[in-house]
Amino acid sequence: MDQMMNKMGTYWFNKKATKELSTVGGEINSISNSIEGGTKWLVNKIKGKMQKPLPDLLQEYDMPIGLFPKDATNYEFNEETRKITVFIPSACEVSYNDSSVLRFFTTVTGYLEKGKLTNVEGMKTKVLIWVKVTCIITEGSKLHVTAGMKKTRSRDAYEVLRDGIRIDKF
Repeated sequence: MDQMMNKMGTYWFNKKATKELSTVGGEINSISNSIEGGTKWLVNKIKGKMQKPLPDLLQEYDMPIGLFPKDATNYEFNEETRKITVFIPSACEVSYNDSSVLRFFTTVTGYLEKGKLTNVEGMKTKVLIWVKVTCIITEGSKLHVTAGMKKTRSRDAYEVLRDGIRIDKF
């Protein structure tokens, strides 16, 4: 009798578990269809869709691959609106070969177009004092950084991925 009850219990449990897992899979699909931004990249990873690395995306849009710190690997990019949000584990500074320094907040947003990153939020550069970066434009071997006024820098300095140095205050 015990063996028969065991088999029936196992059969019932397997049927119930299969049904529940199927329901969860359907919910994940419906969630991924209704989510805008926020956690869409996580749902895509769960569903098996891989996002290209941030340096590859930057290169595709003619931006230097070392523009963001090396540990800025998670991002969201809406191809329709061109809005990009880059997530950085902690606020940090990155020093470049041309003696320039960029400071990054934990979230940097902007609009990415071919050779341009506009409406930037969450990035500063040092020009005697820390000034908010609003736009970055590439033009051949030059990089134009707008932070109050346009400052032209060598693009080569930004083509290498660099570690960010953690800071306490953005």
